[in-house]
Amino acid sequence: MFKLDLKIALRSLWKNKGYTLINVGGLAIGLASCMILLLYVSYEWSFDRQFTNFDKTYVVYNNAKTNTQTFSWAWTPNAMADEVRSKISGVLYASHSTYPDEQLISNGEKNFKKKAIYTDPSFLKILDYKFIKGNPKTVLTNVNSVILTRTLAKNLFGDEDPINKTVKLNNTEALKVEAVIEDVPKNSSIQFDYLMPWSLFNQLKPSTKPINWGNNMCLTLVQLQNNTLFNKTSNEIRHIYRRHFKEATNVVLLHPLSKWHLYDNFENGKSVGGKIDQLRIFLILAFCILLIACVNFMNLSTARSEKRAKEVGVRKSIGSSRGALIRQFMVESILISLIAMLFAFTLMELSLPYFNALLNLELVIHYQDWMFWAVLTSLTLITGFIAGSYPAFYLSSFEPVKVLKGFSTAGSSSLSVRKILVVFQFVFAACLIICTSVIYQQLNFIKSKPIGYTKAGLVEIPIQGNLKGKEKLALLKERLIKAGAVTQVTYFSRSINEGGNNTFSVSWPGKNPNEDVLFNNRDAGYDFAKTLGSEMIAGREFSVQYHDDSTKVVVNQAAVKVMGLKHPIGSTIDIFGIKCTIIGVMKDFVMESPYKNAGPMFITNQTEGASYVIARLNPAQNVSTSINQIDEVIKELNPNFPVDRKFADDNFEQKFQSERLLGILSNWFGGFAIFISCLGLLGLALFIAEQRKKEVSIRKVLGASTLNILTLLNKDFLKLVAIANLIAFPLAYIITNRWLSTFEFNVGITVLPFAIAIGLSLLIAILTVSVQSIKVAKATPVDALKCE
Repeated sequence: MFKLDLKIALRSLWKNKGYTLINVGGLAIGLASCMILLLYVSYEWSFDRQFTNFDKTYVVYNNAKTNTQTFSWAWTPNAMADEVRSKISGVLYASHSTYPDEQLISNGEKNFKKKAIYTDPSFLKILDYKFIKGNPKTVLTNVNSVILTRTLAKNLFGDEDPINKTVKLNNTEALKVEAVIEDVPKNSSIQFDYLMPWSLFNQLKPSTKPINWGNNMCLTLVQLQNNTLFNKTSNEIRHIYRRHFKEATNVVLLHPLSKWHLYDNFENGKSVGGKIDQLRIFLILAFCILLIACVNFMNLSTARSEKRAKEVGVRKSIGSSRGALIRQFMVESILISLIAMLFAFTLMELSLPYFNALLNLELVIHYQDWMFWAVLTSLTLITGFIAGSYPAFYLSSFEPVKVLKGFSTAGSSSLSVRKILVVFQFVFAACLIICTSVIYQQLNFIKSKPIGYTKAGLVEIPIQGNLKGKEKLALLKERLIKAGAVTQVTYFSRSINEGGNNTFSVSWPGKNPNEDVLFNNRDAGYDFAKTLGSEMIAGREFSVQYHDDSTKVVVNQAAVKVMGLKHPIGSTIDIFGIKCTIIGVMKDFVMESPYKNAGPMFITNQTEGASYVIARLNPAQNVSTSINQIDEVIKELNPNFPVDRKFADDNFEQKFQSERLLGILSNWFGGFAIFISCLGLLGLALFIAEQRKKEVSIRKVLGASTLNILTLLNKDFLKLVAIANLIAFPLAYIITNRWLSTFEFNVGITVLPFAIAIGLSLLIAILTVSVQSIKVAKATPVDALKCE
């Protein structure tokens, strides 16, 4: 029986090639879009799950409580790991490590600036990376040793065995290669190229060796013996700070490693989401696109109902049951789904490289993974079943006597169902248009919002090797200005676009003793504001004209507001127990999130804390000439280190990566959804045109023009689109308003996205329907009326 059903299905599909092509095309685009989005969701969901005991592994978070709010950081004291390992029950391993930091590693003439981590042996027991060479049981115990990843080992040593060979760190420390591990997967939150012992970190930075519970300086990972012990362990570790400071308000939170990537937003000490919210959007988008494709199939199948009606009547009259007819139509539907999936595969393979390049991802189809095939098979069968269910039950319901006598199948119920389906498609399409418009409006609003300095033409150069020291920095500044490459040079303790370096240890006259305020603290060189293109609101900045600025500070507007100083210039504040005098108030400028207000900050003039040189390019010559001159000067002064300068505006753009990705995916897949919706509208247009063919012919005979006919046929469809927009507007408003409310600065909801949605949806509807309407309007009336 199945063989006969399959043969009939193939004949029907071949006979109606146009409908088959539209159905297969719509389902193929829907399935391909759904699968790509599911691949992306699966990729993001897989972060940090490649380790054997990832479900027992936790990141230690430090919740610093104040009277007004709680700050949550994955930064902990250097003593945290040892304390947790020895005194907290249920802990199997505890490890402390630095966060990845780019440092120079070299082998002879081959040198690379790569991400390095200092850590202890427990790190590799918690995160069990695959060892290619070396003994996992003995690594990271020798102070002058290093573990390389496969790619870095290949770059440094080629095909030579690197084990027991020597490399140099920052051209000073000789390290012996004791192991090679596989490259860190892209879907890992901790990215590095080589590992070094914690003891080496203490040796290079002696200030990190003493036990210090007041300095949150490293990442602490904990692996439990069993997750049944989580509550007990969590309660014991929660107030670990109070064991060392009775007045401590800090509490410790164990955050699952598997949630670190997706649940990275904290409010009042609790995880409230993060990237997971974006994944939910894409998951809903994936299945909605597929559902729209299924709706198309229903519309196109029922639009052919009059042609299939006689087939149903004949088959029923010779004894075919309704169940057999339903099975026949379901076989056709699933067959189309299978064919569509073959085309979907092709679309996926063609589009994945483009999306990977566009979004800087590594999405791949894992053909060897049974889960992939299980999801694919399930999606195909479910799509075939959903798409074919309504047409199967509708077509099989025809009564043989009526259809064989010429009974019209244009029932009001079936027509109304199709109209509802088209309205649903355009509700979704209109929502996507509005949401995408708001996303791009918000991005443009934040990008065009003043950031407090002029980032264009600003270059950052890391201070490393021979560039360290006050005299070397002065020489670099002199050479760069003399070369004509730059007009201003200063230094800063961190990159302009980085966070970190903050403290509660600031007090001022009139401060509430029970109030803790978190201040950003930075070191900056002379003419810092002038170099940035910022401005001083009051007082002065650090200048070479003044020689006693060691106890002077510059604060920003946010700091003045928090301290409530009416006359800040000349005021004395206490920083780390040292009395400092405010000499200037600098305009607030964006360092961390451009979506939030600048936090209070104080700036000191300490050369020892400098990490970056900041230079303003000479506007009198082209950028490439200035960059070449900068590179030549740096190579001459620091020949053993690669030139590693970056444009400030390039780094600033990285802050919008998440919203940019949301906008791109919404734009592309929203476009696919709209295209598929057009196919659904075309299906209904074909159905209506088929039913009103004789009416149109009579009207033409009576003198109706082509424009009259087009207006007649398009009017009902435009009503459907208008209804869809009316339903979509409040839904889109709720969605976009909720999304915008997560930003301190937002563009607000304007009329423009809604105007774009209604204009675009009406234009698309008119163009889609007119393709068929023009064909009907220009048809010769006698062809439709000759049998009357």
